[in-house]
Amino acid sequence: QVQLVESGGGLVQAGGSLRLSCAASGRTFSSYCMGWFRQAPGKEREFVAAISGNSGGMTDYVDSVKGRFTISRDNAKNTVYLQMNSLKPEDTAVYYCAADQAYYRGTQEDKYNYWGQGTQVTVSS
Repeated sequence: QVQLVESGGGLVQAGGSLRLSCAASGRTFSSYCMGWFRQAPGKEREFVAAISGNSGGMTDYVDSVKGRFTISRDNAKNTVYLQMNSLKPEDTAVYYCAADQAYYRGTQEDKYNYWGQGTQVTVSS
């Protein structure tokens, strides 16, 4: 089992950057695939980015963040990151980190068995 703790959220102006971190407990972090999801007020939670287990050779992004967001992982630190650049007001949401002990789950939200508590990202115009 793994526990996830997100950090790095906050208030930023449009065009700015934030880096979210998700620290995982446990000694087998590299065997978990990771994902970032977000939920804006009044909307359903949506997929943002995913990375495969092991070296993280596979990644995927929702179209709206491609070219602006980058997901990465540091297995030595048991941490996955989401670098968010050129932020827009529509990126405002609670961002959740998710994990599953599988090579890759991609956009399959219901396949991730472990979730963090979320971190708020607010982008002002």
